Amino acid sequence: MSTSNSDEGLKRVIGVYALTISLIGGVIGAGIFALPADVSKSLGAFGVFSYLFCGIAFASILFCYAEIGSRVTTSGGSYAYVEAAFGKFAGFLTNWMYFVGWGIVGSAALENIIADSLAALFPFLAGPVARGFLFFILTGILVVTNIFGTKEGVGVVKIISTIKLLPLFGIMIFGISHINPANLRWNHVPTVGAFGDVTLLLFFAFAGFESCLGASGEIKNPHRTVPLSICIAGVFVLAAYSILQTVTQGVLGTQMTVYQDAPLAAVADKIIGPAGATVLLVCAILSSFGNVGIDLLSTPRSIFAGANDGLFPKFLGRVHPKYATPYLAVISYGTLVFLCCLAGGFKELALMSSAMILLVYLMVILSTLKLRKKKLEGDDKAFRAPGGLVTPIVGIILIVWMLSNLHKQEIQPALIFIAFVCILYVFMNWMKKKSDIAAANQRIS
Repeated sequence: MSTSNSDEGLKRVIGVYALTISLIGGVIGAGIFALPADVSKSLGAFGVFSYLFCGIAFASILFCYAEIGSRVTTSGGSYAYVEAAFGKFAGFLTNWMYFVGWGIVGSAALENIIADSLAALFPFLAGPVARGFLFFILTGILVVTNIFGTKEGVGVVKIISTIKLLPLFGIMIFGISHINPANLRWNHVPTVGAFGDVTLLLFFAFAGFESCLGASGEIKNPHRTVPLSICIAGVFVLAAYSILQTVTQGVLGTQMTVYQDAPLAAVADKIIGPAGATVLLVCAILSSFGNVGIDLLSTPRSIFAGANDGLFPKFLGRVHPKYATPYLAVISYGTLVFLCCLAGGFKELALMSSAMILLVYLMVILSTLKLRKKKLEGDDKAFRAPGGLVTPIVGIILIVWMLSNLHKQEIQPALIFIAFVCILYVFMNWMKKKSDIAAANQRIS
């Protein structure tokens, strides 16, 4: 079974550094700037342990992605992995869950965070016209850079990711000396329910790394680059999150609830003064923009791969004759994100997105297990997740447990969406068969 991308027409230009920094930037997003307060509110100083628990789930999923990503090297990321293991229907369902349930709504929500943050600095941006124009500019910049070339798109992501990470490094390094040990003491163990709710929240903060793998067809030496980048990024993210939670809890303590919306900005204020809060606000803006940039770089590649397999309209599979990028997929996806930005009210859809990404991860782990039984091209160079069956089974158990913490109002929209996609698949197959029959009759006549 071949999983190479010899006829896709894309250039392999993404190396270890570019993929690693993109993976880190894809995970460390705007949520970390508010996340420590949410964790502390429910668990107090015990919250650091929830990061370690979540890190186990994160690691099991990362290892499965590293293994399957080193074996299936075509563009498409999660979709390509699931399609290679379970066929077109499973790939179709995965692509739509990721494309709509996670990508469009998630990017639109991030752009709204940018607009809200900028409106705090420049009140005129709170108006609907100015806000809409801002969405157009933000999305347009990312669309244009990703049309000009993958290197340009990756370059924007690398610059933004580096800028946003520097202040977080500052908090981790200089905040340690401001920790009050008394703030890190905990007197009781939280209930399983409270721990489960926080773990679910935390895991959503860890999500996003898979976006960058949508450009698998443009990664240099993927058998080595994918697992190495995933492992480096995973260790970095877990360490960064744990240290940031410890520093924030240690510096703010019971005052955490006072700074519910921006705890890291409050820590920066205590370290370097009022300018620190402004710096962190700018970082939140850059962080959101960087994550949208990663999505605009990667998700159109999944659409491109799906179009080549007949899951989306064929024109979305075209490659730009000069820049060798899937330009129509980039433009179409950017347009949908822009329209979703204007719609507003993403809270319910964001909850559905959380359920969707967990289901996508579950499908990828199951795909990893199934593909272990198949011989693929380049298997001699492929990465193998440590722990044998233990690693994927741990991932499956933890994902099912986290899904069980979702509430009824969060599950129902997800089930309705999945039912719609199933009906769409049947309809598209019926239309394709009808078209094939008509073409055959025309050739006969």
